[in-house]
Amino acid sequence: MSVIAKMNYQEAWEYLDSLQFHKIKLGLDAMRSFMAKVGNPEQHLKIVHVAGTNGKGSVSVTLLTLLAQADYRVGLYTSPHLSSVRERFRINASFISEEKFAEIASKIRTVLGDEKITYFEFTTALAFLWFAEERLDLVVLETGLGGRLDATNIVTPLVTIITNVSMDHEAYLGDTITAVATEKAGIVKGAVPLVTAATEGAGLEQIQSKCSELGAPLYLFGKDFRAIIEDDGSWNWQPAATLSSLPYNDLRCSMKGAYQIENASLALAALALLHSHNFTISVEQIRQGLVAVRWPGRLEYFTLDRLSRKVVRPSSARGNVSFLLDGAHNPAGVESLVQTLEKECSYKKLLLIWGAMVDKDLQKTLPSVAAFAHTIILTKPAGERSAEPELLLEHVPEFLQSRCTLYSSVREAIAEAEKLAREDDLILIAGSLYLVGASRKILLGELVDG
Repeated sequence: MSVIAKMNYQEAWEYLDSLQFHKIKLGLDAMRSFMAKVGNPEQHLKIVHVAGTNGKGSVSVTLLTLLAQADYRVGLYTSPHLSSVRERFRINASFISEEKFAEIASKIRTVLGDEKITYFEFTTALAFLWFAEERLDLVVLETGLGGRLDATNIVTPLVTIITNVSMDHEAYLGDTITAVATEKAGIVKGAVPLVTAATEGAGLEQIQSKCSELGAPLYLFGKDFRAIIEDDGSWNWQPAATLSSLPYNDLRCSMKGAYQIENASLALAALALLHSHNFTISVEQIRQGLVAVRWPGRLEYFTLDRLSRKVVRPSSARGNVSFLLDGAHNPAGVESLVQTLEKECSYKKLLLIWGAMVDKDLQKTLPSVAAFAHTIILTKPAGERSAEPELLLEHVPEFLQSRCTLYSSVREAIAEAEKLAREDDLILIAGSLYLVGASRKILLGELVDG
């Protein structure tokens, strides 16, 4: 094994970034081989494993926030990040430091020697090593792609969650709901309870079959637990007796999107199952935790003062501009975004900034949102997979193309939208988390400080 000098953060980040040329490959052999070389620290972690097409990040951060409210130390591993890779690694409210990131990255590179692993395998290994050092109460582990062959799927968790199943990443997971659901159901483990909001015809049958095969207890949203929404916007979580004897009333979610209630319900079901592993949390801690949940770049709404560039209240003063940032990039995500625009957003005109990856289903995403926009600004976030604005234009319905302008720079696209926007208007930035990440950094700065 060759000896690698300890890297600083910049060197570690550059080395990790170089692994993106080592293309995505699904399979567990490389991950298992590497983790065995460092003593399999993941085997000593208590884990909740989360998969699903949409909502898995929201469910994961909700679990973290609720447990942190009850003074547990919880690790969170998610992907992708918006602007800094350090966003992927978190313990309660704190992200991994540059020093610790560089230290563990150096160790991984030394152990690898001349071997190569993928970007995601590297970050997953880094997460396991960091979390094992920190002696946490629990780790919430989000899959990157699919489930069955995802690098995270070398663990035996206390609870598994599959949020839902819809079409995405067809090149890797298959071009039918059955194929995609089969891949996501690959995180099911023998006798480990699974929580899901999957529905009939959209993955439930494959999940049920896998749970039955492995003897994994299955808890379904709408059957074993449900959310009852009240007229005042609050909601109640009601479990079946087989899950919990404790319903929760008068709950509120902080984030926009009616689907956040479903995501929060999944997190509460997981908490109920964690109770048998001695995790306890009070009703009041749950209420406070749900209001405290934040998940940047996912239906994230804010208003900026044009001059100071500070976040202000929407009605605080003249001369401000309002934004809604959402990483919706697949048909199901865009459908949720459209529902939010229809039911929860108030604006005079909608100015849309859209950028997307070239391998996404542009025909089933962009037209749905473009129909709401008075102005459509097509742009391109940095990255070799980003679609050119000219290609995006081809997927805008012909009768809307006169509303379109094209910018190769995200910064220029935002400047144009701000120039056109009035106080009662809303600038929506959507289509790709890469676009949202670049835009958020321009508007609000880095999510991770220092």
